[in-house]
Amino acid sequence: MKTILFVFIGGGLGSIFRWWISRLFPFDKSIFPYATLLSNAIASLVLAFVIFQLKEHPKWTSIQPFLIVGFCGGLSTFSTFSYENFQLLQQGQLAIFGFNIFVSLTIGLLAFWFLARL
Repeated sequence: MKTILFVFIGGGLGSIFRWWISRLFPFDKSIFPYATLLSNAIASLVLAFVIFQLKEHPKWTSIQPFLIVGFCGGLSTFSTFSYENFQLLQQGQLAIFGFNIFVSLTIGLLAFWFLARL
């Protein structure tokens, strides 16, 4: 039951943080979706950090559900990423569409690569 509570609280905090970022950078179909990129990049960094810390500090396993499943799950958003890319395609914004996919994947992978090397 404690784990479910940790996931619930982490998910709520991640979702609130995601909502706050989306208020700072509202999506317009004709410009780059900064909020989703930022949310997913932060979630990737947190996830990578926690995963690599778990290898060195096994005591972190107790907060894994809170951070990985809860916070990162609430913060990251594949569904919004998909929707915004669909909107970009519908608007004919092919360059922004391609750039968004490339940058999003690159930043997510670089977060893991960078933190794996620390």
